[in-house]
Amino acid sequence: MIQLRRLHTQDAVRMLEWMHDPDTVAYMHANFAAMTEADCLRFIQAASKDRPGLHRAVVDEKDLYLGTVSLKAVDDITRSAEFAIAMHPATRGSGQAGEAMQAILHLGFAELGLKKIYWCVDVQNLRARRFYEKQGYLPRSREPDENGLLWYEISAR
Repeated sequence: MIQLRRLHTQDAVRMLEWMHDPDTVAYMHANFAAMTEADCLRFIQAASKDRPGLHRAVVDEKDLYLGTVSLKAVDDITRSAEFAIAMHPATRGSGQAGEAMQAILHLGFAELGLKKIYWCVDVQNLRARRFYEKQGYLPRSREPDENGLLWYEISAR
């Protein structure tokens, strides 16, 4: 069973581990391999302000950092936000990423009052695409956009 909580400085070490895992970051459009523990600490510090995004640590029952889920680019006018998830490689196949996704989506709709949450995946990222399909989500279109991304969205019920 996972929980979401604010990011803590002690999360930086395990955060850096997923950032330096080639399989985890292969299709992310950022140079995570160049990140340092100091970069992680700066992100954690910035995340403590929670706007314009909401970032939460995914932790287990022993408070071990498992990953980060985020609602980024929160738009108070359209009541929408972009979802993101990055999990430590040790969580693969555990079901914890699915739990984390559902928890942050619930937080977005129930607590923040969002009307729409969206996200994108590189068309080549088959593992992520299978994950979202397993969670019950299909892309808006079968064709990627001009950047090779498939877009997903979910609206409040």
